Amino acid sequence: MNDWQYCCEIDDLVPGSGVAALIDGAQVALFYLPDHESAVYGIDNLDPISGANVLAHGIVGDIRGELVVASPLYKQHYSLLGGHCLEADECVAVWQVRVDGERVYVRPGERAVDAA
Repeated sequence: MNDWQYCCEIDDLVPGSGVAALIDGAQVALFYLPDHESAVYGIDNLDPISGANVLAHGIVGDIRGELVVASPLYKQHYSLLGGHCLEADECVAVWQVRVDGERVYVRPGERAVDAA
């Protein structure tokens, strides 16, 4: 577990929404959903369709039982669990997140495979 990196304190996150963090030069969008099994989810902040780092500003929701964030620019939905886009053949990397006491740690996860 040497590759886990301290990111922030849980109090730095906003319940029900996202914040952006910079981890080794990569922008990560962290979503704090305290009423879900995993309280904190992480995906790349870069929206591959618009090319802008905006996913942390998206609206979190549920589509057919899947936790998603809607990109604030073109409104595509990205899965917080798998990173795939529900409307296009795009995907974002999902970051592994763990909370230890009040501290939030992240590490790069696997990039979702494109549907194409």
